[in-house]
Formats: sequence, structure tokens, C-alpha cells
Amino acid sequence: MAGVLTFQQFIGGPDQVKCEAIFPSTQKTLQYNFAQDITGWTFEVDHQTLVVDTLAYDRYTGEPNFATSKVIGSFPKVEVSAGNINVVSASVGTVNITIPANMYTGPIVPDARKNIPLTVVGVTWKTSGALNNINTHRWVYINNWEPDVTQVIQPPAQVHYTQH
Repeated sequence: MAGVLTFQQFIGGPDQVKCEAIFPSTQKTLQYNFAQDITGWTFEVDHQTLVVDTLAYDRYTGEPNFATSKVIGSFPKVEVSAGNINVVSASVGTVNITIPANMYTGPIVPDARKNIPLTVVGVTWKTSGALNNINTHRWVYINNWEPDVTQVIQPPAQVHYTQH
């Protein structure tokens, strides 16, 4: 019996993987609250877009199902500007991370079921002190077609994806 495969299971990631659909023009700010003093901690944000051949959705929950998806290409990793990381209060442990708009600027097929760009954003922090733990959350954004993005009916042959 076929089941629903989450992005976390598909890519083999840890529990700190969240998946949602966005438009390429979406910009959002995530607020992290560590509820402790984070003086001396360092933060890094990067993103990389993967392209999967197909994407299905669970008909009851609407959750994306990656059970039959294959990665058919990728784009280079991009470091997000340090200006998008705002330590609001080091003593309380609050940090605002702004996820920029237009992380993916290529074409999107309007039917939202094939050749889907998925932008994976990594938010990484390294603690200070004796342990120096490094942790990462990954946010997977399914890029949905919107009128202002390049529209293609079939992906052009000259698109240069890195093949896996």
C-alpha cells in the first residue's frame, strides 16, 4: 500500500524540516525565540533550489506527497545577506530571520504538478561556550506559479539543471 512521503523523509532530513507552499514574490520574517541568553551565538541563512519531476498531494489533508518525486536538477546554493538576520534581544534569545522574496526566479509550469522548484532554506546557528553546538532548521518552500513569474508550457530544452 502506497503512503505519503514527506519532504523530511524524501530528502533524509532531521525533524527540524518544515514544508509549505509560497509564491516566488513572498517575503516573510520568522521569529526564533530561544528563551535563553544567546550572546556570542552566530547565525547563517542560505538557500538552494531543487527541481522535482512531479509532486502529488494527499487528497484528504492537502499535504504534499513526495513518494513518486525525483530530483531532476538543482541550482547553486546562495548565502542570504547577514542583513536578513536581526538579533532582537540577545539576553532574551529572540532573533528575526527575513526570508527574502525571489529566491527562485526561473520559470514555473502553471499546473503545479510537474517540474516543481522547491527552495530549501537553511537557518543555522552555532552556540557559544564550551559545547559550541551547531543546529539547523530547514524550511522547504514549494514555489507556486503566479502571474508575474515567467510562464512556460513545456520547460525549454536549453534550461541548464545540474543533473543528479
